[in-house]
Amino acid sequence: MSTPSLPLEGITVVAVEQAVSAPFATRQLADLGARVIKIERPDGGDFARGYDTAAAGLASHFVWCNRGKESLAVDLKDPRGIEVVRRLVAGADVFVQNLAQGAAARLGLDAATLCAAHPRLIAVDISGYGAGGPYAHKRAYDMLVQCEAGLVSVTGTPEQPVKAGIPAADIAAAMYAFSGVLAALLRRATTGRGGPVEISMLESLAEWMGHPLHHGMHGGEAPPRTGVAHAVIAPYDAYPTADGGQVLLSVQNDREWRRLAEQVLGRPELGDDPTFATNTARVAHRDKTDAVVAETLAALGTAEAIERLEAAGIACARLNTVADVAAHPQLAARDRWREVDTAAGPLRAMLPPITLPGGPEPRMGAVPSLGAHTEAVLTELGVPEETRAELRRAGVIA
Repeated sequence: MSTPSLPLEGITVVAVEQAVSAPFATRQLADLGARVIKIERPDGGDFARGYDTAAAGLASHFVWCNRGKESLAVDLKDPRGIEVVRRLVAGADVFVQNLAQGAAARLGLDAATLCAAHPRLIAVDISGYGAGGPYAHKRAYDMLVQCEAGLVSVTGTPEQPVKAGIPAADIAAAMYAFSGVLAALLRRATTGRGGPVEISMLESLAEWMGHPLHHGMHGGEAPPRTGVAHAVIAPYDAYPTADGGQVLLSVQNDREWRRLAEQVLGRPELGDDPTFATNTARVAHRDKTDAVVAETLAALGTAEAIERLEAAGIACARLNTVADVAAHPQLAARDRWREVDTAAGPLRAMLPPITLPGGPEPRMGAVPSLGAHTEAVLTELGVPEETRAELRRAGVIA
């Protein structure tokens, strides 16, 4: 019986990528078995390599987004470097780029140009705001797009809007690029043709704004910022516990409120009290609702509070820190942690969330050093040794 293969084995991806949006998209492809050749500048490579040194001396963003890839360091400003990339693209299934708007077109590496030359190629252009319109050439870093998409306006407290603590615009664009490639591969399997895929960070994150956007467009106003509380449900918030933790609980309907009042708060009379009996009343009297819940939980340890809430059938969660997530018992019980090789030694990383039962595990390959695969890739392309040496002396490759 043959060993099952990963779904994207045999697919070759060439990526001129930097930062998060394109690298995170192509990492998903690599995890599922695709060969991903990452094109980097010889003088430092992807600038995300220099964001920090938190991952055992390596940049945490880079380690997260670039495992399982081959690094080819080549200067795209040199015609000889562009020629190398064009030769790679000619044999590739997918090309992905997220250069500044217009840069790929100047190099002849935009999706329209490449797909015209290679009809089976799937070519992905990831941009901040899209190819047209008044914002097309506007700089588009993650936090800027979070602001433009309105995410910051609905995140935070009534007094202070805040950005999301993760690069939400980059991640949104990455996941639509990933799913766009998968859709295009399916289309090619039936039609024989690839084609361009366009992804905009703004449009990706605006789609993720679905609830507040529709609430505002159709309801007359956007939901207010409420911290970790829910704008239209109460109680739905985090409450301090006696041992310094916080427990978030959610009451979704009036039956649950009555159970909470009786079994957790020990005040069954609140179940039918007009101030609290309906969600509309609880939201209108949110301060009083929160006060009665907070009073009870403040006298309980975190574990005891969780135990009581779960026994009463009330949805709840610990408000975990990043360290808590790294030690989360559910992730450990489901064996979700692996080690990934890097230049700094093996580093812990989480299995991708796409699980294909009965198939092989995702391929969590090494995080490449800059130019680690330049020689091998150029040799594979048939570039003679003397030419490789000349290109290296000229700084065209590294």
